[in-house]
Amino acid sequence: MKGILGKKVGMTQVFTTSGKLIPVTVIEVEPNVVTQIKTVEKDGYDAIQLATETIKEKSSNKAEMGHTKKANTTPKRFLKEIRGVNVNDYTLGQTIGVDIFEAGEIVDVTGTSKGKGFQGVIKRHNQKIGPKGHGSQYHRGVGSLGTLLPMHVLKGKKMPGQMGNVQRTVQNLEIVSIDTENSVILVKGNVPGAKKSLVMIRTAVKKPNDKKEAADLITYQEVVEEEQVATEEVVEDVAVEETPIEETTQE
Repeated sequence: MKGILGKKVGMTQVFTTSGKLIPVTVIEVEPNVVTQIKTVEKDGYDAIQLATETIKEKSSNKAEMGHTKKANTTPKRFLKEIRGVNVNDYTLGQTIGVDIFEAGEIVDVTGTSKGKGFQGVIKRHNQKIGPKGHGSQYHRGVGSLGTLLPMHVLKGKKMPGQMGNVQRTVQNLEIVSIDTENSVILVKGNVPGAKKSLVMIRTAVKKPNDKKEAADLITYQEVVEEEQVATEEVVEDVAVEETPIEETTQE
């Protein structure tokens, strides 16, 4: 098990050399710092705490600054735990980058879904709408709330309320590409959360050992360089002829 924290940038698409289009989510990863290591002997379970996104000291309190100072790093905005890891592979203050993953690996991505405000049961729980005739007088109601016995609303009844803004995990997503130069991970498909929201990428729970063949993507960089070199060669070969201008005198 391994993981990293990142920020969702948005969605785009990439193409393979065979012409296949792959929709991907762009996740920007600022280097993560291991700020705490928990063990079974001391804490009851094995886990590491990752921190990302540096903030100013005036935006944090003394407890937060003292916690990050133990790892010899600056205060961070986001701190998350990852359980099930081999704590012997990590050290306090260690920096983790995007190279921890490889293209083709299967991962689970966790984020907070977009908030959609207060919604009724038809949109929130996909319940059936009532008769649409004018005489029904009941179109988008909740329905019967209680029963004859025990004469009260049962716990867990699906009711109107806030929709979204909850933690969700999308499992078994494929890492299409990793850009170590720009610290970016491209994940196939969509992940929960709005743009600029925090997401956690972890090894897939159901398929921890699965790995697909990395897709051969079109980069466009080599094509642009070849065209530029060819243009420069043509310009050098063409000789510019200058025609002398004859001066004419008026009588």
